[in-house]
Amino acid sequence: MIELNKDNYDEKVLGYKGVSLVDFWSETCEGCLDIIPDLETLEVKYKGRVNFGKVNIKGNRRLAIREKVLGLPSLLIYKNGEKLLSFSKEIDMAEVEEKLKEIVGG
Repeated sequence: MIELNKDNYDEKVLGYKGVSLVDFWSETCEGCLDIIPDLETLEVKYKGRVNFGKVNIKGNRRLAIREKVLGLPSLLIYKNGEKLLSFSKEIDMAEVEEKLKEIVGG
């Protein structure tokens, strides 16, 4: 999973040709820590088809505000730099995977 920040976000996510899933998180967010294993599983399953990245909001609050992240955890899905979906707070990882399947197939 790529470590994203205000300096590389535009290049690595908005400039990426394909599908990206971005996790906005914090070490003090219990829900954020709870979904890490599920995200790691998805990353392995969709390797080569989905670009996975994470943004620690510590030091990146302006980026979170710009991307309209209103709560943690937040997962954003982009295709060719355009935000398609966002999931926030009580995230159903089965639903996230279902949406990824719809976007990239299988």
